[in-house]
Amino acid sequence: MLGSPCVIFRMSGSLSIRGSEIAKGSFLLEQGLKMYIQDPYHKDLNPQGIVNLGTSENKICFDILRERLTRPDMHYLEPGMLAYNDPRGIKSFREEIARFLTDYGHAPTSLNPEHVIVMSGCCAIICALSTVICNPGDGFLIPTPYYGGINAYTALYSGLQPVHVPLYSKVGEGESYSFQLTTQKLEAAMQKGKEQGIQIRALILINPQNPLGQIYPAQLLKECLEFGHRYNLHVIIDEIYMLSVFNNTSFTSVLSFHDVPDPERTHFIWGPGKDFAMSGFRVGMLYTRNEQVCSAMSRLAFFHQCPGPIQYMLTQLLSDRDWLENVFFPTNKQRLKDSWKMLVTGLRGLGIPVLKHSAGLYVWADLRKFLKSQTFEAEMELWRKLTAGKLYIAPGKAFDCYEPGWFRLIFSVSSDVLQLGLQRLRKLLKETPEQTLEIQYQIQETNFSKIKPLPIM
Repeated sequence: MLGSPCVIFRMSGSLSIRGSEIAKGSFLLEQGLKMYIQDPYHKDLNPQGIVNLGTSENKICFDILRERLTRPDMHYLEPGMLAYNDPRGIKSFREEIARFLTDYGHAPTSLNPEHVIVMSGCCAIICALSTVICNPGDGFLIPTPYYGGINAYTALYSGLQPVHVPLYSKVGEGESYSFQLTTQKLEAAMQKGKEQGIQIRALILINPQNPLGQIYPAQLLKECLEFGHRYNLHVIIDEIYMLSVFNNTSFTSVLSFHDVPDPERTHFIWGPGKDFAMSGFRVGMLYTRNEQVCSAMSRLAFFHQCPGPIQYMLTQLLSDRDWLENVFFPTNKQRLKDSWKMLVTGLRGLGIPVLKHSAGLYVWADLRKFLKSQTFEAEMELWRKLTAGKLYIAPGKAFDCYEPGWFRLIFSVSSDVLQLGLQRLRKLLKETPEQTLEIQYQIQETNFSKIKPLPIM
């Protein structure tokens, strides 16, 4: 015991200032995943373990993926797969990605494979891209709530800071739905960032949105691109859930536009982690027509390369359009819809509304009436109570939501796990007295009075 303080001192002294900042903390979604990994639920091996409805993974298509990934055409190895290769990605893989995104993004012309950069996940793409287009201390606009990992990843690499575009559940004047993004809100956030002395260099959009599950209308996307062009911003559009649309709702990819106002500053991100239920493969893709960005990203890609055999397997998978169209996509869509219905029905039984949406692997649920007070401290208290009761769901604070009491729950798990999660949620919330929502509180200079739950889907 006497030696412990010395060990801590030597460890902290061995790091740079940047290293110390990196080592000292993690964001909430990372903390939740770590807790789950240490004590995962298993119906036979660990029935009292943590049920994970907090990590956005698709776990309902393993059977059909296993069948496809174990076919003979996947079992192939050539010397080039074990050697150094193009850090941007093997040429045949980039060509197949270009064909795939041309078709499923409904691009008016064929995408150029020379403009495709492959890395070990979309997080690596965002980290590297923010590094090559922004300076330390610069800011990026982003509508909130949003995937909180973006903060951590961009800060670790490039020292960026987020400039929030706050969205609220209350439908404002001239708006038609909750948490609606408008260019007026972008303008207000841009002005606020300028007043704070922040050099804003980029606008990041996640479409379909995470954690809201909403799909941005085509007209709004065009307005956002025009906004970015007006302020000389890079517009980064992450469409990692583009094929995880489970209701009869149309999705418009930015790739489908015939013209964009500033093609040199418009960057598209996608990966198979969510849409193909294989987050463990760690593959992400950037499409950009900016030659300088391509050149810089190619150099950083050397540190984030994907294994050759993985690229080969995904080339086979993406090119098998018969299997995609007749097996995987229809099965995945139906299973997502069934699981979504199960979760929404279960939450309805608990009196918990969810935001209306039609994409993603999750619902955005309103648990405000279960908070002891309308504060983020009360939200974290409820979150700790749920995790102590062996149920992990993601709190709104993890997404920089401006209203305490919203949580993201994943439905893309097996039905037995989903039912068990709902049972644990029911038990834990039953022990928490409901608080009235007939209150007044203030968030970011916006008054919310007599807040009413959203209509249950």
